[in-house]
Amino acid sequence: MPIFEYQCRDCGTKFEKIVASSDQTVACKNCESQKVQMLLSVFAVGGERKSGAPEPGPCGACGAPRRGMCGE
Repeated sequence: MPIFEYQCRDCGTKFEKIVASSDQTVACKNCESQKVQMLLSVFAVGGERKSGAPEPGPCGACGAPRRGMCGE
């Protein structure tokens, strides 16, 4: 389920909310007003590299030591 950022138009509080469907009503966590505005937010994906994965080669595709050596 996506997490959306909102700002209350009455009190100005910014908050995040997990929203299951587009028709779900969202209210301010501070004043409980339903006059909220969805904010634009930055999408980020985090992760870490698996330790057993080969380091990418110069082109980053297969891990070959030089360009043109893929599959050798």
